[in-house]
Amino acid sequence: MTKAEKHKIVLFDGLCNLCNGAVKFMIRHDGDDRFRFAALQEEVGRELTAKYNIDSSKVDSIILIDNGKAHIKSTAALHIALYLKGLWPLFHGALIFPLFFRDFVYDIIAKYRYKWFGKKDSCMIPTPELQNKFL
Repeated sequence: MTKAEKHKIVLFDGLCNLCNGAVKFMIRHDGDDRFRFAALQEEVGRELTAKYNIDSSKVDSIILIDNGKAHIKSTAALHIALYLKGLWPLFHGALIFPLFFRDFVYDIIAKYRYKWFGKKDSCMIPTPELQNKFL
């Protein structure tokens, strides 16, 4: 079994400051070492989006691959919350809200994330301590 098959995989926009901050947050709250990460811009990110038939021009911020199924947008974020330590799993309950409403809010944040939070020139390079968290 590969590293990718044993863990939940989070694909993220490696240039986005908000997304990079979210990855750091997830790593801090991933007490059971469930997540592995890859930037959408990197080869492994492109391979996984192709494998799961995800159009990265339409979904360009966060994707969760869990047990062979890809979750996108607000659904991905809320499923990620379920596995974080602390009170974050309570946010998983927001799945009761209609998808169109959840993704509407998500899409607004995604659309303006560079303007509001900034953008890097290149993808984040993990520190040696965090290297094993990245595919």
